[in-house]
Amino acid sequence: MKPENNIDTSQMKGNVSPEVKLALLNSLAQPGHISHSTGKPFRGFKAEIVSRMQLTEASVLSKAEEPDKLEGRTVFEVIVDEDMFNEVGTMHGGCLAMIIEMHVSSTQVYLKLICMRSCSPMPIYILGASTGACGTFGVQQSLNIVFHSPAVLGDKLRIVCTTLTLGSRARSGRCEVWNVTRHRLVASAVYINMVPSESSKL
Repeated sequence: MKPENNIDTSQMKGNVSPEVKLALLNSLAQPGHISHSTGKPFRGFKAEIVSRMQLTEASVLSKAEEPDKLEGRTVFEVIVDEDMFNEVGTMHGGCLAMIIEMHVSSTQVYLKLICMRSCSPMPIYILGASTGACGTFGVQQSLNIVFHSPAVLGDKLRIVCTTLTLGSRARSGRCEVWNVTRHRLVASAVYINMVPSESSKL
């Protein structure tokens, strides 16, 4: 997925602005680099998987349990392919964890649109960008995943992420991965994303 500035975002569902949708799409463009060990161009396994993902919805909605509160919501879709497999021919848990981690943060915050790089922060980003919140892009502090059922070659997955809380430094959210082909839940996750202090030495 290599969006351009003139990309048509009208086919993407959701009530966020075209500018926010475009920023999310542009965040999925993964630049290549030169491998230190071989000296050859290399995109990396994350870039390869991300290039196949389709962002289908980006919304800011009232929470069902507390209508005065808002939540960010993003939906991605991807088809399970052979390079996502484990040794028994189903989708590798590590690959699924990477997709979830990329998703969760994107639902959260970074008003400087350039810094969105993964799916999991996207609900956080769209909530902040759409409500005028100001923040910085953080890092995952914890990611807890429950695996419910396997996904196999050709299965279409829908990754739905929403925000839970959005503080000045700590943000949290949840993610569900649904198998559209087989009508079952593949995985569910909750996470905490932190914004490091300026004095932090990571």
